[in-house]
Amino acid sequence: MIRTENLHKTFNDNPVLRGVDLEIEDGETFAIIGRSGSGKSVLMKHLIGLIKPSEGRVLIDGVDINTLPYRELRRVRQQFGVLFQGSALFDSMSAFENVAFPLKTFTEKSEKEIEEEVNRCLTMVELPEVGPLMPSELSGGMKKRVGLARAISLRPQYIFYDEPNTGLDPETSNTIDDLISDLAERLKVTSIIVTHDMHSVLSIADRAGFIHKGKLHWVGTVDEMHRSDNNILLDFVKANEYQIGRPKR
Repeated sequence: MIRTENLHKTFNDNPVLRGVDLEIEDGETFAIIGRSGSGKSVLMKHLIGLIKPSEGRVLIDGVDINTLPYRELRRVRQQFGVLFQGSALFDSMSAFENVAFPLKTFTEKSEKEIEEEVNRCLTMVELPEVGPLMPSELSGGMKKRVGLARAISLRPQYIFYDEPNTGLDPETSNTIDDLISDLAERLKVTSIIVTHDMHSVLSIADRAGFIHKGKLHWVGTVDEMHRSDNNILLDFVKANEYQIGRPKR
């Protein structure tokens, strides 16, 4: 379980998070939604230990990660897989080498074991043939999927997705959404998605938390979102030009 308690973050006297209390249950797909600048990406960076709070705690399976020495924090981070917004592939490495990088860095696996694991991950994201290709030879959607293969290579307990559909056409976005749902089911992982794409939220999330002006303004299931009379939340949803009643796949 992931939990934050009274989480505050201030940059140069500018408060970005203002007392966020949040629980994300094991095995659920949780969406963190909100307008640009609302604090949702800053919240995610706290959850994976990239930023320390000005006040409050981040607990991963009951452990306050900000009290851990670096070696222990690094071990906890190996439970996390992260798909970054821009995929963050190494341009000088092939797709295979990108996926193999965490395995070579954090494990003692043999070359044969690494090859088998990389092929398994690329197959899971439906790109078994792209291993030899360089990032410059991949489409935007393919880069996202290779980034996702890398994110699952250490068999994490938690997968974080930072705006996974940014810059993708609707058909490719649907493919990424399907993969998120499929991996959550097949790998039994907890999925945390930072997004403003309500189509994805309504299609794949179990619950969502709406960040507004640095506070967790609303949290609930997708069904509860359908029935919500929270005007600030509904204004955000309407601004994305999606109908709140779209059924979940």
